[in-house]
Amino acid sequence: MALVVFLLAYLTRRKLDAANAWSGDSLWRAAFRASSKMSAGNGAGKWKGLLVIAVPAVVLAVGVGYLDKLGWRMAAYPLEFVLLVTLMGAPGWRSPLEAYSTSWARGDMQAAWHHIKDNLPPRDRGAAASPDEMHLLLSRTLMAHVFERFFLVAFWYVVAGPAAAFFARGIIALRDHWPQTAARPDFAALAEVLNWLPARLLAFTFGVAGDLAGWMSEGKRVLAGITLKTDQVLMAAANSALTGYALDPGRFSQIHPDEWPGYGRRSLDAIRGLLNRSMLVWICLLALLVIAGVV
Repeated sequence: MALVVFLLAYLTRRKLDAANAWSGDSLWRAAFRASSKMSAGNGAGKWKGLLVIAVPAVVLAVGVGYLDKLGWRMAAYPLEFVLLVTLMGAPGWRSPLEAYSTSWARGDMQAAWHHIKDNLPPRDRGAAASPDEMHLLLSRTLMAHVFERFFLVAFWYVVAGPAAAFFARGIIALRDHWPQTAARPDFAALAEVLNWLPARLLAFTFGVAGDLAGWMSEGKRVLAGITLKTDQVLMAAANSALTGYALDPGRFSQIHPDEWPGYGRRSLDAIRGLLNRSMLVWICLLALLVIAGVV
């Protein structure tokens, strides 16, 4: 049943994303604003933020466990469906990426930057000194964003249940939206811990869903990179699994200068295709686990 719930939630979330509807980030921000008013100081803000996430996660775990003990586990599935639809999702990307690709094709890199700068982390908005760097920043942000809004939630939901999925997604939200910015680095460090295993599983999946030969020669090395951050792992693995220099704009411009205007769209399409195929691999793996009785 976990497979059915996740599939329905994933398909529903994709349709909502296409319509740019129901952003979970707005709900997180509203909850954090209401909860942080009584916090004072960095330490107090950090622990208050963790409590805001941990308490509902514990209640959810106890509630699902109690229903399971009573033999009413089915009653929790509608709640899990709504929870997954809320936790997953990356609305707000479709229009900026389309405008970015169009501006890139015209050669208007300033307009391309204008369309996507608000989607980049604040720390990276001054780092795009060239079209190559701008595109790599966008690619890295897009992959990390999709990973944390879909794959991370899917991993913890399957491995440890809806409470773990809620907690993991909540830590990401604290890192991005907690009002007391001084506490966010601590949340970012905890997010990297929660991301560590699923990010490397996704990096492995890139080899299965992409160019396996290229991934075997280069991408597999990131699996042993214990200290590498999530975006570094995903970028390195994706670069090795994609053909046509999809994540190497400098090399592409040297080899195919006449096709440079179409590079922005081609690269983004390749990234999205790899992520979609990787999710299909995860869904197939989940189906096998269900058939084997593991899940």
